[in-house]
Amino acid sequence: MPVQLEQEPVLKTEVVDTTVVGLSRGKRSRPLFDPPIVRRAVIDSFRKLDPRVLVKNPVMFVVAVGALLTTLFLFQPHTKDLGFQIQIAIWLWFTVLFANFAEAMAEGRGKAQADALRKTKTEALAKKLVNGRTETVPASALRKGDVCVCYPNDLIPSDGTVVDGIASVDESVITGESAPVIREAGGDRSAVTGGTKVLSDFIKIEIVSNPGETFLDRMIALVEGAQRQKTPNEIALNIMIAGLTLIFLLACVTLAPFSKYSVTAAGAGAVPSVAVLVSLLVCLIPTTIGGLLSAIGIAGMDRVMQHNVLAMSGKAVEAAGDVNTLLLDKTGTITLGNRQAVAFIPANGVSETELADAAQLSSLADETPEGRSIVVFAKQKYGLRGREVGEHESEFVPFSAQTRMSGVNLDGRAIRKGATESIKNYVLEQGGHFPPEVAQTSESISRNGGTPLVVSVNARALGVIHLKDVVKGGMRDRFEQMRRMGIRTVMITGDNPLTAAAIASEAGVDDFLAQATPKDKLDLIRREQMNGRLVAMTGDGTNDAPALAQADVGVAMNTGTMAAKEAGNMVDLDSNPTKLIEIVAIGKQLLITRGALTTFSIANDVAKYFAIIPAMFTVTYPALGKLNIMGLHSPESAILAAVIFNALIIIALVPLALRGVTYRALSAGALLRRNLFIYGIGGVIAPFPGIWVIDRLLGILHLA
Repeated sequence: MPVQLEQEPVLKTEVVDTTVVGLSRGKRSRPLFDPPIVRRAVIDSFRKLDPRVLVKNPVMFVVAVGALLTTLFLFQPHTKDLGFQIQIAIWLWFTVLFANFAEAMAEGRGKAQADALRKTKTEALAKKLVNGRTETVPASALRKGDVCVCYPNDLIPSDGTVVDGIASVDESVITGESAPVIREAGGDRSAVTGGTKVLSDFIKIEIVSNPGETFLDRMIALVEGAQRQKTPNEIALNIMIAGLTLIFLLACVTLAPFSKYSVTAAGAGAVPSVAVLVSLLVCLIPTTIGGLLSAIGIAGMDRVMQHNVLAMSGKAVEAAGDVNTLLLDKTGTITLGNRQAVAFIPANGVSETELADAAQLSSLADETPEGRSIVVFAKQKYGLRGREVGEHESEFVPFSAQTRMSGVNLDGRAIRKGATESIKNYVLEQGGHFPPEVAQTSESISRNGGTPLVVSVNARALGVIHLKDVVKGGMRDRFEQMRRMGIRTVMITGDNPLTAAAIASEAGVDDFLAQATPKDKLDLIRREQMNGRLVAMTGDGTNDAPALAQADVGVAMNTGTMAAKEAGNMVDLDSNPTKLIEIVAIGKQLLITRGALTTFSIANDVAKYFAIIPAMFTVTYPALGKLNIMGLHSPESAILAAVIFNALIIIALVPLALRGVTYRALSAGALLRRNLFIYGIGGVIAPFPGIWVIDRLLGILHLA
């Protein structure tokens, strides 16, 4: 049973948009080797030969310098084995180009998305309000703080906040969804995005971004990878492979004088050429992961974007993979969100029809999903049709956070509907009696995860409306997956503790926080972080902004306020709160992919030792011939086969780097054992047959 987290009890009731959204289906992604992307990547591979670009990748920079030295020594007079050295130089350049190609392919997918977004940017005209008059100006002339109006079929000229009116808006250019959304002044549904289209009614917008600083501009820059910064783990891995590169560089440099001494002392053999020494260096350093590391990080951001989530940085994606605690709103995330009326339970002496009639009358002006469900339920079960009360002496009483009640004064009757305690206090204040069976019914409904609303007429409590919030199918299994991954799930809700406990138990979350205020959320995140945990949460309102900013992974809903989107480090363009679970899986896949390919890269160097080292020194030291366990037919073919394999393995692993290693919800220990077995042992074994086959082909083709 989940445990209620310690907190100060705070009464909180809020109306939530409970639009039902499905689990993330992900955007339809481009083919892995889409021809336009491949063509662009091939061209970019040569552009990335710029030393100013290569120097950012120390491993590939060393390979490029080695390729350049090998090429320059080809023009040295009396060069021996010219054909062999030309082939070495060519394959060294291929190694650099293949690594550049992997990175360019990952970047190309983002650039293709950016190109599609640019097509949505049109130079719209804005109806700007100046001294109460409307002036038509170019959208580029708008500045932060300007106010403009939009009518049906108008493009919203820039990012803004609705300050007046309500309208349906087509956001398909941003989200890919054809269904329009409602944008209105006030609340958490007031933010609008430049480039979207007003379909109906009228809205007045206050501009919140200057030209070039809009949400769409930031999306384009981010998906292109222009602002992608290396994550802490990626930096640490770069330092490690740079250190290994330096160690092997020093070892290979010292081999030249050592070889010269050995040949002189033995009176036989030959000093290895620059091409051979460079080949040894390139095969010893972790070239594979050095060539794929950047592509893995960029591809991780691309996979998030395929799920229609905009990551503000690679760090956010990686942090998602290390998350220990997930904070999830109950409504719309764990549950379907629409609390539906499922029963009218009358007090003693009251008929169900009388209770249903009063419940329906009290809900006619209630535009919340709960209020509408009461009207519909009364009609379907009791045949009560919504009445026109305008002809009667009526006065609607709107919901208030202070009273926690709503209703209508109709023909001398004060009909009220609200929380149990609120109606109880109201009835007692009117001099009435609150039936004990109504209190017991309310408590029973709360214990079972429902929401009770009590209906009264004047000073008489008629009974209870049972509202039920339905847990989404499959949520318990998903939370069990999270638990196996070592992730703790916490449900956040404004419900009372009894209702929250029942929903938490049904859904299978680990903990819950009931009657949560913005401060409660922030305090919970800080407590988790003080205990060394990484926290992820979703939110859409201005009141969620502090918690989103504090969380290690803050996913803001695109339908939410600008404050929420600015505070989070990810924006879900589909506004689907359950997508946080997918984001965590993508983050873990990124980390697993990087770890798996690093393991493979270091492990496959073992086979290269057996190929190159005996080939270099077997003439000087014949005993080293026993290490030629693959039976490679000549020193030249052995060295060339190792270099070719070293280049081809990068291009062979590009699909894996872009797609990511298949992720399964396992514990960290199980994942480590699995990857060590597959990519560790596989990295040791794979080069042996690969180098052997290439050696045989070189012999058949008389290339070595």
